Amino acid sequence: MNYIASIGSYFIMIWEVFKKPTKWRIMKTLILKEIDELIYGSLGIIIFISFFIGGVVAIQTALNMTNPLIPENLIGFATRQSVILEFAPTFCSIIMAGKVGSYITSSIGTMRVTEQIDALEVMGVNSLNYLVFPKMIAMFFYPFAIAIAMFVGVLGGWIASSFGGFSSSAAFIEGIQLDFTPYHITYSFIKTIIFAFVIATIPSFHGYFMKGGALEVGKASTTAFVWTSVVIIVLNYILTQLLLG
Repeated sequence: MNYIASIGSYFIMIWEVFKKPTKWRIMKTLILKEIDELIYGSLGIIIFISFFIGGVVAIQTALNMTNPLIPENLIGFATRQSVILEFAPTFCSIIMAGKVGSYITSSIGTMRVTEQIDALEVMGVNSLNYLVFPKMIAMFFYPFAIAIAMFVGVLGGWIASSFGGFSSSAAFIEGIQLDFTPYHITYSFIKTIIFAFVIATIPSFHGYFMKGGALEVGKASTTAFVWTSVVIIVLNYILTQLLLG
């Protein structure tokens, strides 16, 4: 029953976010701040992870190609498919659930503990719109970060494959171009947008409705990360079945 009540409260929170909007002059500043904190501030870790994930995929593919009849361009093909379809949108989103989700939960939770949210309500401000809406809008720029992750991941695979002596540069690039389906990019971006909404709202929910003191802020951040990751993994399965099945 507690889980059902929590799910109900979550959807009510999302509904309340869009009521009584904050003035655009103030909201614009909040959105730009959140874009800087959530997206621009996360580019470093996303690029770092994507580069080495792409390299690892290329190396593992090359090491498992024991049959000499298998063409070298399969390494580039496998790297492109793995990075674009799964590693960039899903793996990076789970990392973001930890980095961004923890930040969102702790920042809103701290405001709850220090009664700043109550002060906003007393001043007649819709605290949910003021706190959550800018994060939701900022996370809709997340696909741009994933586009960079896709490029860097394939680049990492090319560097690992070419300079590691697993395949020639020409064969890897040929594999990248082999049987390319533009819809796979669309599929990845659809997943990314949905994951972005999850990353913005579930941590906000746990931060906004938390109770207790500073210790509970840490517990709420951990809980938010776990549930955000679980939802991302389940949605990944459902979306893959719906969009590619």
